[in-house]
Amino acid sequence: MDQLPSSPAARRNREPIADVLRNALPEQGTVLELASGTGEHAAYLAEQFPKLRWQPSDPDREALAAIEAWREHAPLDNFAPPLRIDAEEQPWPVSRADAILCINMVHISRWQATQGLMRGAAQLLPAGAPLILYGPYLREGVPTAPSNLAFDQSLRARNPEWGLRDVAAVTTEAETQGLRFERLVEMPANNLMLVFRRR
Repeated sequence: MDQLPSSPAARRNREPIADVLRNALPEQGTVLELASGTGEHAAYLAEQFPKLRWQPSDPDREALAAIEAWREHAPLDNFAPPLRIDAEEQPWPVSRADAILCINMVHISRWQATQGLMRGAAQLLPAGAPLILYGPYLREGVPTAPSNLAFDQSLRARNPEWGLRDVAAVTTEAETQGLRFERLVEMPANNLMLVFRRR
């Protein structure tokens, strides 16, 4: 296990994420996970939701190899081979998804990736299906934790097009693509989960 690609943050947040997903995901079908990174979340969540087919994806070749390593370590029938998907590039190599999950991508990518995420979700999801986002966000009228402000500054130093996004801006972008905001869930370590539904 120690040799597999792993993230301390993924180990910490996977259980709280799964708890929210239990009330947001359909009972069966395909969950498309965008920006799956190391694949650690995909492996854990595929095990937690055996009735759902888990479709991981990432634009990065190293990440795709990491996801495949987790698949080999946890040979689950519902853990699909990873796909190369860049949220900005359309169309995606998927014809349909019953839910879309995106963990920690929106702030570590250009705004165009979030726009592409919303367009892709609108094209793939049937009416009533969820798009679920996880990560740190900014909210008007809600003080931002100093750790999140420092994180935002470090992201922008690495790439001026990165940084924490405002919940209102993300919601507006979703609504332009026919995705209705359903709820916001406070998560540990000053993170949020945003749940949208396809109209």
